[in-house]
Amino acid sequence: MARTAIMVTALALARLAVGAEVERIEPPFWWVGFEHSTVQLMVYGEDVASLTPRVDHAGVALRQARRTGNPNYLFLDLAIDREAAPGAFDIRFEGDAGGLARRYELRARGAPERTRGFSSADAIYLVTPDRYGNGDPANDQIDALGDALDRGRPLARHGGDLKGIAERLDYVAGLGFTAVWINPVLENAVPEMSYHGYSTTDFYRVDPRFGSNEELLALADAARERGIGLILDLIVNHCGLQHWWMADPPSEDWINRSDVYVNTNHAKTLSIDPYAADIDRREFIQGWFVPTMPDLNQNNPLLAQYLIQNAIWWIELAGLAGVRMDTYPYAGKAFMAEWTRRVMAEFPRFNVVGEEWTNNPLIAAYWQADGAKHDRYRSWLPSVMDFPLQIALAPALLDEEGYLSGFINLYESLVNDVLYGSPRDLLIFADNHDTTRIYTRLGDERLFELAMAYLATMRGIPQIYYGTEILMTDAGDHGTIRSDFPGGWPGDEADAVSGRGLTDAQRRAQALVRRLFTWRRNAPAVHRGDLTHFLPRDGVYVYFRHLEDDLVMVALNKNQRPYELDTGRFREVLKTPHVGVDVIRGGRFDLAKPLALPPRAALVLEATPSS
Repeated sequence: MARTAIMVTALALARLAVGAEVERIEPPFWWVGFEHSTVQLMVYGEDVASLTPRVDHAGVALRQARRTGNPNYLFLDLAIDREAAPGAFDIRFEGDAGGLARRYELRARGAPERTRGFSSADAIYLVTPDRYGNGDPANDQIDALGDALDRGRPLARHGGDLKGIAERLDYVAGLGFTAVWINPVLENAVPEMSYHGYSTTDFYRVDPRFGSNEELLALADAARERGIGLILDLIVNHCGLQHWWMADPPSEDWINRSDVYVNTNHAKTLSIDPYAADIDRREFIQGWFVPTMPDLNQNNPLLAQYLIQNAIWWIELAGLAGVRMDTYPYAGKAFMAEWTRRVMAEFPRFNVVGEEWTNNPLIAAYWQADGAKHDRYRSWLPSVMDFPLQIALAPALLDEEGYLSGFINLYESLVNDVLYGSPRDLLIFADNHDTTRIYTRLGDERLFELAMAYLATMRGIPQIYYGTEILMTDAGDHGTIRSDFPGGWPGDEADAVSGRGLTDAQRRAQALVRRLFTWRRNAPAVHRGDLTHFLPRDGVYVYFRHLEDDLVMVALNKNQRPYELDTGRFREVLKTPHVGVDVIRGGRFDLAKPLALPPRAALVLEATPSS
């Protein structure tokens, strides 16, 4: 105790002698061997800009020290030679009254396979951490962070955490999923609605109510051991109003429209509209989502570099399989292109999926690399969320068949693939944390079967939201869309993992998802095969996935009666006699003969030539 007091007193005297202090350095450490050899350090502390930094370490050179007008910030550019030895060294800060030193560490990079990315060979399970499982009740309530725990309120924190996800990785793997996307887990020290994670208050710290940075790394490692990649949800468009720098911003232009509040107009067309007025474009990019989410100004080069490095830091630290970038177009075209370029340059096998919530495929396609563009915009984004397909899916199953309704809308939506740089890399889904749950919309487990069969076999990378596999529903609001996963808390009446307390319909749905996605893991025709689909007739939609000798036939019958399907129409794909084995129910079918389709059911057939 006496020794601690002496150390604290010594540090205080050192700060008094120097007349300044260093409270933060971000990023807190870095690595040797990146393509971009310079790292920018943001140094924060009282009057730190009055100090002169010095670095004396082999392979590391201080290229530049930049000041912003705020005396409490200093930005250092360190050039790191590829041959620099990993290890710790001192950064000295010298002033007229003396000096102080801070240790900084360079680490060796991990093996490239740690950041393998994800592809159409994967299936993604999306989790909202606060609502999935409470693995550590000791972290439920941290008074300093605000927003009290209350499972009775849909918008309050419920106590789910990283350990709760880790405890259910075997369940996720058993369902057939090979990647887990988790909604944001960085610190959200905000007074309410902190559970969703989209109001970051510290870009380098996991929210302690979810766990720690070390627990995130442990989750990623445990997932990798089970063949599961971890996808992290990141946000560069905005931060939380309680972010530590909001009380003392590095510069006057760190935040967009900080003088007078302006809400974003959410007009997605403005990014590509050749006739749009500049004032409308500025309002889209510079406007805030809500008053509690300050809009970051990525035109500030210091902030732009900060955000790029932050993503690289988390990817390398945890060995992520991918990033889902929230509100991708809102941060501005030029910045998002550079952000994605830098990330992909450092991790060539990586994947980033951008959120562009639109029903217009032309807008969605614009953001994907090599997608349709009318200008010279260069995008590096590998994947984009296929909201146009998600928006078409439920009506296609629910609406009566007609010339302009029903399956025809799902069928015709695929013609828009000519706009995308790589349709195979689109993220396809029936619902997520922001949309009404698919079973709430369908209300029929037989239509649910059609939706799951479609996602498991359509081109793209399928994503299933947690609880979809047990027919979870919602009341039309975000809080209940993100309801607690049964069995994630002691005393829950039902447990989705063990099956205790589930209804028969929930058990059937769970078994269906398990059959489809465990089969999909070893279905190369679905992973990377071509797609041939046939015009829907009489409420039946048929398509094939084919890759060399691998062939999968899918027949979706939305009618409430059996249907006899004439297979002669499909001879251009079934050039020779084939036998199909039903992935869902195990039956065998001679594909040279008419198929008897059960009412409101899917046939997913692995087809092999008849002997």
